[in-house]
Amino acid sequence: METIRSYDKLESFVKTHYPDPDLITLRRAYDVAEAAHAGKLRLTGQPVITHPLAVSYKLAEMGLHLNVVSAGLLHDVVEDSAVTIEDLRAQFGDDIASLVESVTKLKHTVKYVGEERYAENMRKMFLAMAADVRVVFMKFADRLHNLQTLYGQPKNKQLRIARESLEIYAPIAGRLGMSEIKGELEDASFSYLLPKEYQDVKAQMEIKVRERGARVSRIIDQTEKMMTTNNLENFQIYGRVKRLYSLYKKMQRYDNDIEKIYDLIAVRVVVEDVEDCYATLGMIHQMFRPLPGRIKDYIAQPKPNGYQSLHTTIFAEDKTIVEFQIRTMEMHELAEYGVAAHWRYKEDGTQDLKNTRWMEELIQIQKELETKKDFMQQLEIMKIEVFRDRIFVFTPKGDVIDLPEGATPIDFAYAIHSQIGNKCTSVRVNDVVRNLDVTLRSGDIIEIITNKDRRGPNPDWLKFAKTHHARSKIRDATRSNMRQWLSGMLKKK
Repeated sequence: METIRSYDKLESFVKTHYPDPDLITLRRAYDVAEAAHAGKLRLTGQPVITHPLAVSYKLAEMGLHLNVVSAGLLHDVVEDSAVTIEDLRAQFGDDIASLVESVTKLKHTVKYVGEERYAENMRKMFLAMAADVRVVFMKFADRLHNLQTLYGQPKNKQLRIARESLEIYAPIAGRLGMSEIKGELEDASFSYLLPKEYQDVKAQMEIKVRERGARVSRIIDQTEKMMTTNNLENFQIYGRVKRLYSLYKKMQRYDNDIEKIYDLIAVRVVVEDVEDCYATLGMIHQMFRPLPGRIKDYIAQPKPNGYQSLHTTIFAEDKTIVEFQIRTMEMHELAEYGVAAHWRYKEDGTQDLKNTRWMEELIQIQKELETKKDFMQQLEIMKIEVFRDRIFVFTPKGDVIDLPEGATPIDFAYAIHSQIGNKCTSVRVNDVVRNLDVTLRSGDIIEIITNKDRRGPNPDWLKFAKTHHARSKIRDATRSNMRQWLSGMLKKK
């Protein structure tokens, strides 16, 4: 993320990328911010105004409504000066003032430490998302620049901010489909939390990029000529190097052997429409031999966070193995910026959130909790729901179900419907009968077998159910069955 030092660069970007932008409001927002921060320096020695400028520039890069970009310039003025929210409301209207107010509340120092601080930050982020997810986009931009300039902070604060960014902000960005933001947050945090491992992975990556770069460039040239020969127009093709933290995590699964990582450098092809996506896939398979089992159609079956692309991995003639990702420009914007990209197509700024059942469930968890102690007791469940990796499994009809890594058929059954879970007797995974406590994997096809005469779930299922939704439904049904049993016993007496 870039630190910019002048308003002119921000305005130039907005002029280039926004149709008929309201530059008067943007300039007024900058003037208010500049006056509020005049003469103040950050711990890095840079003027304070460079921070809101960087935040605003990032929000503009994300293509968000100019109200959000203007609020980015103003996001620290209430905290750092005598300017009030009412002053901003009078000058800029309700929307910009409300955004600044929400970010200011989110920035207030959490007084707790350790796990309590972690839980309280989670709570605040979830509530902010439920109210207006644009606030979280602003917080991402704010956190990214703070990570970029983290070298100015004392060591203990560096580690706390980096850990919080890796464990809270990055996973939420991932759940919102914002892979670009997620990757930036992870890599910046990785460099502070595990500096030795970061440098080691970076060195290995640089060596492999030098080794493979020329070969991948030849593959890109071949693909470009092939597409041009076949009269495809308005396409982009380029290499994408895997992010360092993502590479580090993947290497851990492969005994730290970087040679086993096929998507170290991927080739990304952006085309005009869906028809061109499939045509390009066919051409690539004619030119290169595809690896069996490595073709994934996320266009026909999008990931639950909305991600769409065609993936295939090929052998080139020189035995180079390369992954291709093929998508339209709209799919690309959604892949990079997720939910935030919806505002590129909804200029009124209204929310258009899809696939946010996970967030609704977390808000419901909070409503069920009465005390801070209860919230702390639920912390592990909340980590499983949001902060673990996700898997994507299928119903026999091809519907995609999004579950946390480690989920079992019981979690799947209750994700379909509570009665499917309550009446579940057995399961077929990929047409093979399996135990109900088996761990599911991405791509599995799950068929739940039910018995309409079954009274309810087995309480022992709580030992291996992973999701809050499944566990709460099992408890509810178990309590209900117990009450019915007691009622029947009393009637007999």
